[in-house]
Amino acid sequence: MKNYISLLLSFLIMTSFAQTLKPVKYSDKQQSLNGFAANPQKQTKNKAGVLILPAWKGIDKHSKQSADDLAKLGYYAFVADIYGAGNYPTTTEEAGKQSGYYKAHVDEYRQRIKLALEQLIKSGADPNKIVVIGYCFGGSGALEAARANLSVKGVVSFHGGLDRDTTKPIQLILPKVLVCHGADDFYESEESIKGFQQEMRESKADWQMNYYANAVHSFTDPDAGNDNSKGVAYNEKAAKRSWQAMLDFFDEVLK
Repeated sequence: MKNYISLLLSFLIMTSFAQTLKPVKYSDKQQSLNGFAANPQKQTKNKAGVLILPAWKGIDKHSKQSADDLAKLGYYAFVADIYGAGNYPTTTEEAGKQSGYYKAHVDEYRQRIKLALEQLIKSGADPNKIVVIGYCFGGSGALEAARANLSVKGVVSFHGGLDRDTTKPIQLILPKVLVCHGADDFYESEESIKGFQQEMRESKADWQMNYYANAVHSFTDPDAGNDNSKGVAYNEKAAKRSWQAMLDFFDEVLK
């Protein structure tokens, strides 16, 4: 019975996504990319857009759910495909390899983000009212969008990596930055946290970093389990608080 209910819920969720999310094919030179666009379910004068950067396994249920939720709130949303057709991870080992490549080649990561931003604008979003959000590996990407000063008003990193490419000089950061971080996330060392905060100071960024109690890595993802000792777990309270923090951030930067 439990398996049946789980399958039914999954079917209903995917049916809802099918009504809201539209697949979008685009490319980076010869590499085919497959993103998803969600247009506002209620029209607003704002026409603000949100680019969503998925976690290390690529486009997943969580990133699609975020796009669906944002569309219901009146935002244009686009889920970026960073890896491209033929490169989608099926295991954690493959995900680590793929995400590691882009962390080591940030210019290529930034290019994939930029291409996805173009698709978000093509879908109808106002190019002057764009925010980038990202989860885990995608959170690292959101920070790269800020470091590259892509044409966005702000970025939000949910339990993302904080380290930067130290071969690149620290420069002025124009987009506003919000980092939502699990207070017990041991995947980000104290050295990385201090280094990130110092980078924000030196770059003259308008930044804020929120800590959430009893939260570890992936605290926004309902499919992350509930065992904090594994370092990856869902925390409903932290997920709701960080989502609200994001919406308040949107109200500020997208006026």
